[in-house]
Amino acid sequence: MKVFEFLATGFEETEALAPADMLKRVGVEVVMVSITGKREVTSSHGVTVLADALFEEVDFEGGNMLILPGGMPGTKNLDAFKPLDPLFKQYLADGKYLAAICAAPMVYGKRGFLENREACCFPGFEPELNGATVKMDNVVISGQFITARGAGVSVEFGLKLVEVLLGKEVAEKLANQVIFTYGYK
Repeated sequence: MKVFEFLATGFEETEALAPADMLKRVGVEVVMVSITGKREVTSSHGVTVLADALFEEVDFEGGNMLILPGGMPGTKNLDAFKPLDPLFKQYLADGKYLAAICAAPMVYGKRGFLENREACCFPGFEPELNGATVKMDNVVISGQFITARGAGVSVEFGLKLVEVLLGKEVAEKLANQVIFTYGYK
């Protein structure tokens, strides 16, 4: 299993690192991809992270999922990065997963991908989820899309990504290992 997570200047570090950590703990290869042209990407709170690769260096063919962390202006920077568009379309056509947390579901929503699906996002970004049925759940799985509300549910989001890729039993075991005490569902 391999997933690609995209880092833009101003990303929310918890929303990027917690899901990546959950996935790595169960053996999923997580490739953190910078869309900035530099491997060093600075978060919305001034934390600089070293990405694994630059967008232009990556062959996305063997991936199972694309992940967008939220944060501002990170989400706006992801939205403006047009080379992602054909990649989104290819993953959808191939039946692969697209995940996003916090404000980032708007990237999929603005492209019409969430039409006739359920989705959630950070409060205030609901109008950007064009055509979606907006839910108030922490994490929503609807077809190929996994969306989550914000930084406070980053671990739960990561566990849902594990569940989608490797099954509920693996996700439940991981939840117990990391003492996820709010009850994994």
